[in-house]
Amino acid sequence: MNHIVLKNLSKFVIVFVIPLILFSCKKEGSEPMAVMAYYVPSDNYALEEIPFDKLSHIIFSFTEVIDNQMKFKREGSDQKLKDLVAYKKQYPDLKVMIACGGWGGCAGFSDMVTDPELRKGFVQSTIDFIQKYDLDGTDMDWEYPGMKGAGNKFRASDTENFTALMKELREAMDETGKNLVLTFASAGWERYYDHVETLEVMKYANYMNIMTYDLVGGGTPFTAHHTNLGWIKKEDVEDTPAYKLAVERKWDYKPRSTKSIVDFCMQLGVKPEQIVIGGAFYGRGWKGVPPENNGLYQLNNGVWKGWAQYGNIHENYENKGGFKRYWDEKADAPYLYNATDSLFISYDDPESLTLKTKYAKEAGLGGIMFWQLTNDTKDYILLDAIYQETEK
Repeated sequence: MNHIVLKNLSKFVIVFVIPLILFSCKKEGSEPMAVMAYYVPSDNYALEEIPFDKLSHIIFSFTEVIDNQMKFKREGSDQKLKDLVAYKKQYPDLKVMIACGGWGGCAGFSDMVTDPELRKGFVQSTIDFIQKYDLDGTDMDWEYPGMKGAGNKFRASDTENFTALMKELREAMDETGKNLVLTFASAGWERYYDHVETLEVMKYANYMNIMTYDLVGGGTPFTAHHTNLGWIKKEDVEDTPAYKLAVERKWDYKPRSTKSIVDFCMQLGVKPEQIVIGGAFYGRGWKGVPPENNGLYQLNNGVWKGWAQYGNIHENYENKGGFKRYWDEKADAPYLYNATDSLFISYDDPESLTLKTKYAKEAGLGGIMFWQLTNDTKDYILLDAIYQETEK
């Protein structure tokens, strides 16, 4: 073989073969994308029928801060968690976690974190809880530090005290010698991060689960997407009744989205691999919605369905009963409108969740989570859409 051929062969190896080997090694050794299900037990969803093989984490919801300890409030939760944990024998890669708090379940956080001794006691109770049930970690779902939620106490010192709580939880979890997972649920809008020392907290958390749903709520006087992926800009909505009402009321209206809040968190310095975005296995509905733009960004007369499980939406409303499904290209999100009854529903479906999962993969995020598993159809078509995309 002459020197010209050898020289060309060397170039081929450097340009094509070595990068291919490096890429293969990187992909093989990288952390698999998380698929996290928040889970509220339901008698209508048998444990043995849950496709655990399509999940990396399942987060049992909820405990609360009761008497400054991590405790169940609902009767029967103890046995239901034990029943869930039993499936770890069949699925050894599945991580089962416990969530503390939730909307309406955060009243005890602020008082507890304010007192170092009470905080220490809560941390120990969390470790005891994890060990009692043989769990793999915990999710702090405090809605919200330093801000008003549903019946929660809050104070300015919550900000630094939340950091202290996460630090002490991390240290105590590490002392067990097990690779325990610590996550927290964060809001999908920017003001939340004014009340959290985000980068300090991320030193102790494995993941930040951004609740990229409820981006608008039942009290919002106009219709909009509540869980959209696509980055909607102000100029996209300037000519709508929604924007005009916001200007009239002197609101600083800024359309929300999954992509915009992820970008915001990255600008803060959060590592993409620590960010988990959220999918909604439920919809939000409004009544009294006029037909312009098929009901999108129109004024409404209040809540119609504040909480509609996707299983119910799929069975009764998707292109049924006078409802028609529409797709918003800018938002990468579906919505339903019933022109006869003036009803509007914003929700996630298999198409939008496929796109969210694809985005999480391409952006190098830690994964995708969703609220919550037993809102899916009985054959779990939303979870399957997420899983199929992760497998590509």
